[in-house]
Amino acid sequence: MSIKFNPHFTITIRIASYLTRIETSKEKVLHLPITPSVLASLRETARLYTTHYSTMIEGNRLEPEQIQQVLSNKEYYTGREREEDEVKGYYAALKQIEEWSIKKTPITESLIQKLHALVMSGGRTKIKATPYRDGQNAIRDSRTKNLVYMPPEAKDVSMLMKEMVHWVSTNKELPPPIKAAIIHYQFATIHPYYDGNGRTARLLTTLVLHLGGYDLKGLYSLEEYYARNLGAYYDAISVGPSHNYYRGRAESDITPWIEYFLEGMAIAFESVMKQMKTAKKKGAKDQSDLLLRKLDPKQRKVLDLFQAFETITAKQIGDCLGVKPRTSAKLCQDWVRVGFLTIADFSNKARKYRLAKKFSDLLQEK
Repeated sequence: MSIKFNPHFTITIRIASYLTRIETSKEKVLHLPITPSVLASLRETARLYTTHYSTMIEGNRLEPEQIQQVLSNKEYYTGREREEDEVKGYYAALKQIEEWSIKKTPITESLIQKLHALVMSGGRTKIKATPYRDGQNAIRDSRTKNLVYMPPEAKDVSMLMKEMVHWVSTNKELPPPIKAAIIHYQFATIHPYYDGNGRTARLLTTLVLHLGGYDLKGLYSLEEYYARNLGAYYDAISVGPSHNYYRGRAESDITPWIEYFLEGMAIAFESVMKQMKTAKKKGAKDQSDLLLRKLDPKQRKVLDLFQAFETITAKQIGDCLGVKPRTSAKLCQDWVRVGFLTIADFSNKARKYRLAKKFSDLLQEK
């Protein structure tokens, strides 16, 4: 039985609106100045929470603080080895995705098989790409054990995966966010492995976005959006008239899923924009504090003079510090040389000084 991969959906007003929100946030984030150290910190936090929420969807109960300990300390044990292995594997796969996106590595079947192997590796470095399942599996409700979805038979998996990879590699017309939504849906629909399909689908989605220029400096987590309301996630991705793949799933209209996916992406991107604005303000405050710490006691005292005067003379500085005119004149010369003051009036009799711009900006902030 041959089933051609041909996703069915409609560009609705909601989809257009979400795409606009995504693009707006993307452009603003790209142009927000932020220090490398703050960026690195935000990126690591995003990795941590992406790992937490994606494994939480699968039932992992480790909290972010525990995950951080598991990832950073080999001697730390929670007593839940399976869950520890899940977060180690997911984190390793997430790091690999970042490397692939930097190198612009194209998506292939072998890449997907290696990605799945990393997900299931428990953090081990030596892995072998995992082949697709060789038998039938079924998704059941964990509570009622009722059948939720019957994926395609094993004999069709290879062909379906080949078609999916060909589609994502050759489709140049659709915006990357829509392509990512479709690939997420299609991978979950094919369900090519016995276990780890959800995690691999979410990671593959991230890679599609990164390769399409939607990495957003590695700071967002779509997984949090899914995990906050698992019911909506499963409802959105469970489309079609039947739980059986061969009874309409492949031909279903996936517009509702794309709307759901893009809404989550818009929310995630807007959240990053808010975080970066906060980080920018914090970074500016940190820089101000650093600037203040570089001033000596005399400079700090003179700084207060500029709270009342835009320009001051050497005599005012001498009076403020209680030093002789020759000493205050020498201080002013030295401070001009090191960039603390600038000369506002070059008159020899009443030479005036202005605070250097970076310090005057600091006073305005204070």
